[in-house]
Amino acid sequence: MADTHESPWWRSAAIYQIYPRSFADGNGDGIGDIAGIRARLTHLKDLGVDALWISPWYVSPMADAGYDVADYRDIDPLFGTREEAEALIADAHGLGLRVIVDMVPNHCSDQHPWFRAAVAAGPGSAERGLFHFRPGKGENGELPPNDWQSCFGGPAWTRLPDGEWYLHMFAPEQPDFDWDRPEVREEFESILRFWFDRGVDGFRIDVASMLIKQEGLPDRSSLPEGAPPPESDRPEVHEVYRAWRRIADSYEGERAFVGELWVSAESLARYLRPDELHTGFNFPYLQAAWDPAALRKVIDETIAQHAPVGAPATWVLGNHDTTRPVTRYGRADTTYVTRRHGLPVDLDLGTRRARAAALLSFALPGSVYVYQGEELGLWEVEDIPLHQRQDPTLQQSGGEDLGRDGCRVPIPWEGDETPFGFSPEGAEAELWLPQPPAWKDHTVAAEAGDPDSMLELYRAALRIRRAEPALGDGTLTWLPAGDGVLAFARSEDFACVVNLSETPVELPAHTERLLTSGPLDRGGLLPPDTAAWLRTV
Repeated sequence: MADTHESPWWRSAAIYQIYPRSFADGNGDGIGDIAGIRARLTHLKDLGVDALWISPWYVSPMADAGYDVADYRDIDPLFGTREEAEALIADAHGLGLRVIVDMVPNHCSDQHPWFRAAVAAGPGSAERGLFHFRPGKGENGELPPNDWQSCFGGPAWTRLPDGEWYLHMFAPEQPDFDWDRPEVREEFESILRFWFDRGVDGFRIDVASMLIKQEGLPDRSSLPEGAPPPESDRPEVHEVYRAWRRIADSYEGERAFVGELWVSAESLARYLRPDELHTGFNFPYLQAAWDPAALRKVIDETIAQHAPVGAPATWVLGNHDTTRPVTRYGRADTTYVTRRHGLPVDLDLGTRRARAAALLSFALPGSVYVYQGEELGLWEVEDIPLHQRQDPTLQQSGGEDLGRDGCRVPIPWEGDETPFGFSPEGAEAELWLPQPPAWKDHTVAAEAGDPDSMLELYRAALRIRRAEPALGDGTLTWLPAGDGVLAFARSEDFACVVNLSETPVELPAHTERLLTSGPLDRGGLLPPDTAAWLRTV
């Protein structure tokens, strides 16, 4: 957050997402860990972000890379210890960085003590009441209880040997909690306090809209056309977040929640009322095509949706589930609906657009997220051999979806060959996912000090964003611009211009060019797929 901003930090923050197994490996086993994060915290400080968000680090069998939690109060040995986690929080705070951790409340691991007890206790038990157990349909209960499908593909139900089925909206190893049970609500309120007591500054809430299911778990096919989904965005979920907000507000230091909210525009604001979640991820922006009309539409709609509840917008180009921006913007179709592997990609074009998109995002009102590796211009790794892929969506979709591994490849730090400093020198363990040899030109060390690199662009942009009073939370005013050009002011003396047309354009009147995503042409014109930050007075 800019030093000049007096509003709460989360309204303007630049937040960096760390996917722990792919950020930095401290012990040489080829998998990232807390020791690696602690050793590389200065990278985040030098980058200029305000906070880091750490994807799940809890005890887990890792059926879904930690989003199947077996113990919410402890750290998986793969990543370290709880003492190391507490030391990391202290280290980050010492550098002026806040820490957000993932919370996964919709489901747990099938190895969680509650679920193991439920399986052992049998049908009709109180233990099974904490989850969604049901008898099957059909003559002998051989059919799933309803027609719901898992988000990973296939039925959302698995049958146990005793004949009952349990609901899992994701992998079979991830049974859904029944949030109508007060014991579930009390447990998660206790977990929140546990980590708040250890200094975390906030939580990113995984699939935040899916906790409550429609009473009776009706078949989707039985509902009227256009009816709300029975497994998501139920009105009762807001009771949960109002209770959570009271807990966050009881702590000093402006603790905050950000929700992963794949919901309609109309629903989003309901989660962001002043007594619920602080912010929510802006997925329509992440999905928008590199197109001036599409971008302006989603920016206008985002601002309009947030205004009635006074919540700040968030701006996100990618995360651990989505195709990296350099790859997506280098395709003929730049929208993001789902992962589409194997399409032709122009990486040079994608990089130019990703650079411009970064300046556009950082100039918009609200907070901004950076997924690890975006600051290096990394692309989606699409040629990972099938036998090395680990995302459960590959198997559960029957091979139709190759999964999310391509954006989760360990990031490169230094050197000319793998593991590019990801693991300590001399470590012999193979990385959990292979790195492309071409990343030797995209290590932190290779890009540091190179004025033309993505890293130095990000450092410069975040430095200006922190110092510029107009940036972060606030208002936006569109400026007159030619076809294919977006131009807006954030104050009387700061403007952002993005050229999405196919020809160079003149810059508006200005007294100083603060930053451009690429060089101007010989005539001082702004080239296609280039953005500029201008001092206008």
